[in-house]
Formats: sequence, structure tokens, C-alpha cells
Amino acid sequence: MTPAHMTVPDLILEPLVRGALLEDLGQYGDITTRAVIPAGTTYDARINAREPGVVSGMRIAALAFRLVDPALKVTTRLPDGAACNPGDTLMEISGPAASILSAERVALNFAGRLSGIATLTAGFVAETSGTHTRITCTRKTTPGLRVAEKLAVLHGGGFNHRFGLSDAILIKDNHIAAAGGVREVLEAAKAVASHMVRVEIEVDRLDQLETVLATGGADVVLLDNMDTPTLRAAVALAAGRLVTEASGNMQLPRIAEVAATGVDYISSGALTHSARTLDLGLDF
Repeated sequence: MTPAHMTVPDLILEPLVRGALLEDLGQYGDITTRAVIPAGTTYDARINAREPGVVSGMRIAALAFRLVDPALKVTTRLPDGAACNPGDTLMEISGPAASILSAERVALNFAGRLSGIATLTAGFVAETSGTHTRITCTRKTTPGLRVAEKLAVLHGGGFNHRFGLSDAILIKDNHIAAAGGVREVLEAAKAVASHMVRVEIEVDRLDQLETVLATGGADVVLLDNMDTPTLRAAVALAAGRLVTEASGNMQLPRIAEVAATGVDYISSGALTHSARTLDLGLDF
């Protein structure tokens, strides 16, 4: 199964959508639609792409329509992970017009935002062509929307880093400073880490990496804010003994150059914190 085909149960996604609908509908529902749309009016609507990209958020958009009105018929034409072009229909919705209008903005907010993340991720992935390097996200996500945004990264062909602080031991520079040094934090981690928990440690100098390799206890090394020659030297020094991850201001123009160093992963917060919303619209 490729990352783009991975999914989670609707049970996990529904609370996100329900919360967004409650925020939008407020205490009294859609008063505009109630005022101007005659009861019993039905319509056929479509979510259409206005620009090229990679689709994400279709399952979430469908949940928005169905939570507002289970009587709506929702048909996905382009699933999450598919490429789209201007004019393509991503989804068709038919049924009570008032219900479609009440769910429209929440559905489009999710679909546009998540498709933007998937599209940006696909651009990063394309820059790694011909290498074994994988693109992965970070925890720099919109509060409360992490699972949806990390799914969008998968839809764009990327991979997921840890989901939260309880997934793995990731020792950053501030941990090292507070604990007294690289050797000290690794010894402490080795003493308590379960066999099911991986340990990653951040370094920004080659001498720190040498200490990591000599001490042991790490599964992954995060090579932070290194220039390209230093990254290449770090990969050679690790020599396959650790998974290598390049991080720190990883922007699209630099990805091909970094992938050519041989790193296993490139992590970028930009995938989720700087993605531009893909232009989608709901047309009656």
C-alpha cells in the first residue's frame, strides 16, 4: 500500500468535521438559507477544481455534507490522492438545496486546505526522483487538525513523522542543553526506552554525530540546518548505521540538492504550515 492509499476510520475524522460545522452554524443554523430557499427545493451541485493539483479532503467533505443531512447523495468523482486539472469535478452532491448550502463552506475549507497540502507535498516528492529519499512532515500543523493534515501529506506521496510527543523519543537541541550533552541524553533514553519505541536525536555538527555513533542507543539522527557538503559528510559518516533525516528550512528549491546527498528522509514543516489552499469551488 502506498502512502496515498492509507486512510483512517471516519470515526476519527468525524469530530473534526462536526466541530467545524458547529462553529459555522452557530446557535441557530443557517439563517440566510432558511430565509431565501423555499422548503422542498432540491438541487445538483458539484465541487470543481479551478486549478491543477492533488486532491485531498474528499472523505472529509463528504462527511460534512452527510452530517448536515444524511439524505444528501454524495458521489466522489476524484478520490483523495488523485491528480486534478481545472474544470475537473471532484464530487457531486444532490438533494435538498438548503442542506448543500449549509455544509458548503466547511466542505470547501477542508478540501481546499488539504488539497493544497497534498499538492505542495507532491511537488517536494517530485524533486526526489531518482533517489531513495522520502519526504516527511513535522508537528507544525494547525492545532486540532493534525490527523487531517498528515493524511493530506500521504495523499501527496509523502510520509508521516511522529504524530505527537508520545509516539517516539525525539531528542532535540534543547533537551541536550538541559540534560548536559549528547552522551548523557542517549544514556538516559537507553535506560527507559521500550523495545517498541524508536529514538531519534538531533545534531547540527559532525562531532556530535560521532558521539551519537560511539554512544549508541539512537535509531535515527536528525541532521539539522546543515549545508549540503556537511549533509553529504554526515551521511557518509553514518554509513547506514542510523536512519538519516535532513531538516531545517527545507524549501522546495533545495530538495533535489539535499536528496542527492543520500539522506533517507527530508522533513519539512512547510508542507503543512505554508501550503497554499487549492482553488476549489462548489457550483450549482
